[in-house]
Amino acid sequence: MLKLGMHTDNWRHFDAPYEVPCQFAHDHGMEYIEFGTIDGDYFVQALGYNPHIPLHTDPLKLKAYLDSLGLKVSQLDAAYPISFPEGQYRGIPYTLRTIQFAKALGCPCVDTTDGARKAEGYTDDEVMVLIKQYYRVVLEWAERYDIIINVEPHGPYTTDPDTMERILSMFDSPYLRMNFDTGNTFIAGNDPVEFLRRFRHKVTHCHIKDVSEELAKAVRGGETGISTSVVAIGEGVNADNIAGCIELLKEINWDGVLSIESEAAPGKIEQSLEWLRKQIRV
Repeated sequence: MLKLGMHTDNWRHFDAPYEVPCQFAHDHGMEYIEFGTIDGDYFVQALGYNPHIPLHTDPLKLKAYLDSLGLKVSQLDAAYPISFPEGQYRGIPYTLRTIQFAKALGCPCVDTTDGARKAEGYTDDEVMVLIKQYYRVVLEWAERYDIIINVEPHGPYTTDPDTMERILSMFDSPYLRMNFDTGNTFIAGNDPVEFLRRFRHKVTHCHIKDVSEELAKAVRGGETGISTSVVAIGEGVNADNIAGCIELLKEINWDGVLSIESEAAPGKIEQSLEWLRKQIRV
């Protein structure tokens, strides 16, 4: 069953705390919310101008708040670059703490990905060693805590289908899966429908992003990811691909959350919801 949710990151550029998107989700009949996480303190968040969740937050208090709104957490984002050497001593502890937080919150998935660029001075084979060690440690925790670790196509390694296949094949574990992203795969120059078709049995969570015509003309094939869509879902040049992905998911009876990643400019998420609900119904 296809279910709709959204990422609180949609409000990052609007200087809003997480309560604003959560209330929006509740008011618009959504069942799921996705959070970015902060491993430490960030003064902008502490002052109430950022929608992400510090991992020192009381997860049970947060869960009680979400329960009061009828919301569930579909995924926590802990996307420190797995492809950088710093991932070994910064990314791994960050992801482990997010796994613990997810367990307490009743959230099934934690999202990870590579960096926006390749690590300077490292060969691709050396990076694969870093990535494998990252997931070796993280999966030991994920299996104990019963939390799925998703790999999101977002950087130069994960948006390359063959390299993504190599990463997902590093360990024979049901806890190593994919967070598919319609916008990142498209902006990297891939066909999102074919990318999803190749990995459809590995996907546990989806980010839904459209792409403006201007952005596609400027950077498609030169960049590997975008944070959110500046156009509503359905009004950009990626709309047909998103519709095709939804049809493919329906064909395989996929059960999961389509998490909207569209900037919370006035009316944009409302428009995205209307378009996506129509696609799901058709």
